[in-house]
Order: sequence, then structure tokens, then C-alpha cells
Amino acid sequence: MTDNKMRSAIFLDRDGTLIEDRGNLSSTAEVVFFPETVESLRRLQQDYLLFIVSNQSGVGEGLLTVSDVERVNDFVVEQLAAAGVAIMEVYWCPHQRSDDCECIKPKPYFLRQASKHHGVDLSTSVVIGDHPHDVYFADNVGAKGIYVLTGHGRRHCRDLTGDFLVVAGIAEATEWIMSRRGATAVRTGAGETSIPARKRPPIP
Repeated sequence: MTDNKMRSAIFLDRDGTLIEDRGNLSSTAEVVFFPETVESLRRLQQDYLLFIVSNQSGVGEGLLTVSDVERVNDFVVEQLAAAGVAIMEVYWCPHQRSDDCECIKPKPYFLRQASKHHGVDLSTSVVIGDHPHDVYFADNVGAKGIYVLTGHGRRHCRDLTGDFLVVAGIAEATEWIMSRRGATAVRTGAGETSIPARKRPPIP
């Protein structure tokens, strides 16, 4: 936190980061949380506001309905609330990448919305996700991106370009963040696992 008005936040990808990535989820019966998710979020919310940000292109492709996505999102939020974890808001994009919308990650639309409506200081905030778009999402506003190897993380790791922290999953990401609790901003330090720095592709 930088002052009494601005808060630091954690922006969490949904599929592959908090829950198993089982494709286009239309039923709450398909939702399976990673074992480390709840305890990790309980720890993180001591110092950070929590948000979920998800690309759900299955809607644009006709594989899901808006109601399908909202039903699953509501279930995830309700299950976390029952376990003592408060999600401030869920942001999600229904578009295909070819639609060239403003809200699909890594475009920073939802991060800026959170900053505007919830008083989030993006410079001291963190994005956690299992796709290169998640860490580029963070980088585009000067936040910290943490790449997890759960979900599709291992598959897409070779596509990641830039100097980003790479960890096994949500528990390890939480350990890194909490070990730096109280710092003005979260920055990568020496001795951490990261992808060697290369030129990052532009925002699509």
C-alpha cells in the first residue's frame, strides 16, 4: 500500500491458476480447486485485495454462453467465500482474440478498471497466471507478473518472452509475495527463477 487511499491487489487468472483447467467450463460440477488455492488466498488477503481476471473466448466461439461463465464464476466466488476468502470482483472477457476487443488479456483494460473503481495501486500489485498473456498483462501497467506452471503453464512456458518470475503454482507464488510483505513495490530479486530477458512482443 502506498497511502490510505490506494490498495495493493492480486489479480488471479481462474483456469489453471486457481482451479484445474478443464477447457470451456459450463457446469459447476467441473470446478476442481487446486489443493493449495484456499490457504494461499487466505494468506494473500491479509495484505492485498483479491480479483479474478479471466479470458473466456469460448463465449465468442459459441462454445459457452454468458450464463455458463457467470454460473461458474459465481460458484468459484461462493466456494471461496465459504472458506473465508473474499474476491472483490471477477472480470472476464467473452471475446475471441480476432475480435480485437479492449478487454482481452494482455490488454490492461480490467487492471485499469480495478484501479479506477477500487483504488488499486497497480505499481504495487501482482498478477498470477499460467499463460504468457497473464504476465504481459501485468507488465503493461508496471505491475509484477508471476507465471505458474500449473494448468497450461508448462506447455506455454517456452513461449514466454521477458524477465518474469516462474514458480510451480499458487502456493509458491504466495510464498514469494508474502516474503516481501511490507515492501513499497514487488520486484524480482537475485536468485529467483525467471525466464531470461528477451524482447517482449507488442500488445496484440
